Amino acid sequence: MTTPNELRLLPWSGPGGKPCYLSTDDRDSYMSRLADNIEAVQLGTAADLLDEAEETLGAGEAGTEALRHLAQELTRTLRDVLRVATSRGHRLTATEPHHL
Repeated sequence: MTTPNELRLLPWSGPGGKPCYLSTDDRDSYMSRLADNIEAVQLGTAADLLDEAEETLGAGEAGTEALRHLAQELTRTLRDVLRVATSRGHRLTATEPHHL
């Protein structure tokens, strides 16, 4: 039986926002590469949004709607980045040698 540490948390959610997992030993499989690519896009989007947030907040003249939109985008992006970090953390834990 596969343990949760052996499953890869994928960078997208399933129906109802439930997490999706991949069970494979092949890091070069289509699904593994797809997940890697989506993670890269998500991290790039986060970097771009951070720059946008710094610019918007630095201007000091952003209206309520602009700030609300920025907060919504930052929340969505932070959720994606947290999922990537969690997934990568689980994979590191699963690949570390066990010491007695």
